[in-house]
Amino acid sequence: MKLTPEMALEYHLGGKIGLKLTKRLDDSQTLSLAYTPGVAEVCKAIVQDRNVLYSHTAKSNLVAVVSDGTAVLGLGDIGAAAGIPVMEGKCALFRTFGEVDAWPVTFENARVNGNSGPTDVDKVVEFTAAIANMYGGINLEDIAAPACFDVEDRLQEMLDIPVFHDDQWGTAVITLAGVINYCVITGMAVNGAGAAGVRIAQMIMAAGVKDLLLIDTKGVCHSGRDDLNPFKRTYAVDTAARTHRDALAGADLAIMVSNRFNRDGSRSCEPSWLKEMNHYPGIFSMANPDPEIYPDEAREVFGDKPYIMSTGRSDFPNQVNNVLGFPFIFRGALDVRAKRISMNMKIAAAEGLARLARESVPDDVKRAYGGQELEFGPGYIIPKPFDRRLLTFEALAVAQAAVKDGDARVSDISNYPQYLAALAFTPKIEFAARAEISKTVRFEDNWILIDEKKRNGGCAYLCDAGVETGGASPDSLVGKRVELALNDGKVKKIDIL
Repeated sequence: MKLTPEMALEYHLGGKIGLKLTKRLDDSQTLSLAYTPGVAEVCKAIVQDRNVLYSHTAKSNLVAVVSDGTAVLGLGDIGAAAGIPVMEGKCALFRTFGEVDAWPVTFENARVNGNSGPTDVDKVVEFTAAIANMYGGINLEDIAAPACFDVEDRLQEMLDIPVFHDDQWGTAVITLAGVINYCVITGMAVNGAGAAGVRIAQMIMAAGVKDLLLIDTKGVCHSGRDDLNPFKRTYAVDTAARTHRDALAGADLAIMVSNRFNRDGSRSCEPSWLKEMNHYPGIFSMANPDPEIYPDEAREVFGDKPYIMSTGRSDFPNQVNNVLGFPFIFRGALDVRAKRISMNMKIAAAEGLARLARESVPDDVKRAYGGQELEFGPGYIIPKPFDRRLLTFEALAVAQAAVKDGDARVSDISNYPQYLAALAFTPKIEFAARAEISKTVRFEDNWILIDEKKRNGGCAYLCDAGVETGGASPDSLVGKRVELALNDGKVKKIDIL
């Protein structure tokens, strides 16, 4: 379907996000509990123990989407206010795919010259740190390089919650997943040097790649250049290669996150240069909306020669889509109350994605993509966003890595897989279900009811924090037949039959 400006404006009328209460507030008693005098008891508890913020406020499942509007999508520096629809969209993706609540936090007067000029790193850091205690994590969004590197590093050093710049790391995580599966297919174990390019280089080298050339608008980042910023300098190597074409000669893999055209109108990568790559090359061409190399251009160059092609577009196979990353990375980080998102957590996310792509794809996922035949191979190395198993593969891998590295406040995640399964697969519609409870498990403050006799290996139901049980504790329901009233993916009421 072709989208028109009118369709887009109508879709966004009134905004895309809003506030939803998680507790009943419909009489004088619940009013007194929700606000004064009842709320004072929670305030006093937080004074005594700040961990109560996680258990008794929205903090445990809330992310701030922070931006100064200096690098918004492909629109560039349009300012914080004009970037709000994008930040709302990001929040909508957090909720839809990761079951994470998120809210836009867009800063005016955070530039070197007030509302003009480049990012004022000190101001963005100060403003973000000032509001951070309400949130379980900070997602930095659309902040221009190189300021974005300093903002993320300084905030993560200051705060005890995860700080993640998706423009840097999101593309890197998904790309690494594709690279892992490229290596699986080919048996084998070049790049743009903006925010995403530098982080991709950092991630794939941390994952084991040894021979890498980083390229920016002036050519290869080699050790003889004196114009490299500290981030690019880290990846400068001794090499005779000077141009993009030089770098492609004999390369197994080309990862491009730049633009289709240079400022002078020339192509950033001519299709003919690909002929000089190694046997069975991988081309990740991720400029949006116009990739550096289109799939049909690669097809014309390689003919019958085997290759793997990936872009950032949804209408071509192997899309590198950031929505495969941030909702699930934060899901895992929030659930174990992580203090940061470490390199190992990012690599674990990529490995979880890569593993999922190698699994059989359920029919419901195929239907969501028009009945496409999705099977692991050159045309399918990266999972699809509407595969709900992303929660059980990627979020779980992130949480496990956080616990292993000592970056999590929650250490017992033995019941976390059941929690994620219930979160992922309980329908979001309002309905009633009958079940015979085989067992109950608890992850933190969440009860999960399991009926092992249901078809396809059983069903897991996630209980709402305020579930009505008629006085029965969830663990007393084992062996009993019950009727469950569900809405928005959670059990709201339990009646024993």
